[in-house]
Amino acid sequence: MKLDRRALDAHPLPPVVDGDKETKGRLLVIAGSREVPGAALLTATAAMRAGAGKLRIATGESVVTQVGMAMPEAMVVGLPEEEGGGFAHSAVKAIAAQAAKMDAVVAGPGMSQSENCGKIADALLHSKARLALDAALLHSLEPLPPHDHATAPVLLPHAGELASLLDCDEERIERDPIACGHRAAELYRSVVLVKGVVSHVVTSGGDVWTYEGGAPGLGVSGSGDVLAGIVGGLLARGAEPLNALLWAVWLHGEAGARLARRVGPIGFLAREIAGEIPGLLRG
Repeated sequence: MKLDRRALDAHPLPPVVDGDKETKGRLLVIAGSREVPGAALLTATAAMRAGAGKLRIATGESVVTQVGMAMPEAMVVGLPEEEGGGFAHSAVKAIAAQAAKMDAVVAGPGMSQSENCGKIADALLHSKARLALDAALLHSLEPLPPHDHATAPVLLPHAGELASLLDCDEERIERDPIACGHRAAELYRSVVLVKGVVSHVVTSGGDVWTYEGGAPGLGVSGSGDVLAGIVGGLLARGAEPLNALLWAVWLHGEAGARLARRVGPIGFLAREIAGEIPGLLRG
């Protein structure tokens, strides 16, 4: 199926019922590291632009002050780090406690890879929050038994991360991205985005939506963090995982198309993408 505005009509977002921030959902963003603290900001900003009501960021304790100053809309929690920059083992319990208070969690953008990523992913999968996983956490997932999470997690892999999920090489992903996405959705009981110049949203039941819009300028550092944030914001608002992902892919792509018309086909920044989201949602 083609992913366009008409397709989204069959997968509506929750209505905006009033001006109370509580009704727009509580979101936890677990992101960033001392090398790329800005990933937390890109993700969190996009989530708020997508309409999340209350925002909490969990990031490395070495950058918590900088992130808090740059994102005054959020409560920011510093997590203990290992010497290499990844989250320490003691962070796992803190993350589980934070997730228990949230409606949705988006985790992984800008995180450093470490042996504790698998423990973090497992803790999140045992929470009741709607969940989107990206980047470092995707390399640490194990296939899930049936009904292991309250709702299907949303997975956001690029080709290398999808190859890691399937324990195969990237050439296989390039040959048949849809079949690979379907296999990952089955193994991980999830809704999967297979990223690329042409992107595919794939469910474990075999449904596929293909998005061919966007702009070349979306292929830039930080763009994936923005996409993850949009998914998280929509999940926080109460969107079902499939609906959240379909809308996020379309919003991200159409935001890029708007920027391409105004700025140029390349050269716009990832931080500029989120500013286009409210206008697209209004339309």
